Amino acid sequence: MIKRVLALFAVACVFSTTAAAFSGYVEVTNGTGYDIHYLYVSPAKAGNWEEDVLDQDVLPAGDTVRVTVSQAKGSVYDIRAEDEDGDTYTLWNVDIAKHDIVFSEDDMD
Repeated sequence: MIKRVLALFAVACVFSTTAAAFSGYVEVTNGTGYDIHYLYVSPAKAGNWEEDVLDQDVLPAGDTVRVTVSQAKGSVYDIRAEDEDGDTYTLWNVDIAKHDIVFSEDDMD
């Protein structure tokens, strides 16, 4: 009986983990006053930055870009922007399911 209950619990955990996958987007607004040349959106505490989501594009001061996330393990991310002078702006542990991002000079590292 206990083995059957544990087996059912294990199956429930697998299905609940699969159902918890996050797909959505975050809108990132550049309020720094400088053009952003690199934008990194990585799962929180990943230990390294994912690829630049802007690729060859630039996010001009005052503009907004939408970053889409598909089938992620969760919705909490670390987000870093790098401007034309190489200054970085980092926000840690942002729940992108609940919050969009506005980078300002106050966020400079």
